[in-house]
Amino acid sequence: MEIKPGSRWKSAVCTAELVVVRPPASAGELQCGGVAVIAQASDQAPTGAIDPAHANGVLIGKRYTDLPTGLEVLGAKPGKGSLAFDGRPLTLKEAKPLPASD
Repeated sequence: MEIKPGSRWKSAVCTAELVVVRPPASAGELQCGGVAVIAQASDQAPTGAIDPAHANGVLIGKRYTDLPTGLEVLGAKPGKGSLAFDGRPLTLKEAKPLPASD
C-alpha cells in the first residue's frame, strides 16, 4: 500500500472514506475498523465486522494524525470504524486557536 498525498481510500468494513493530506515518514498499513483500507477506485463493498476495539468512528471534515510518522488524513465520508496506522490509533487533530484581537 503506497500512501501518497491526495490518495483516496475507503474502509473495507464500514462507510468511511479518507483522503491523505500528509503521507507517513515510514511505510505501514492504514487501517479502519481494525482492517486495512482499500483504494477508493475499488468496486469492493464494505463487508465483515468492525473490531470492537476500533469502533470509535470517523467524522466527516475532521483530520486525523499519527504523531510518530507524521501521517495526516481527512475524513471525506463518515463511518463507524476508527482509524489506525500499523495498529496505533490515529488522534483527532485539534484546530489551532486564533489569536485574540483585543
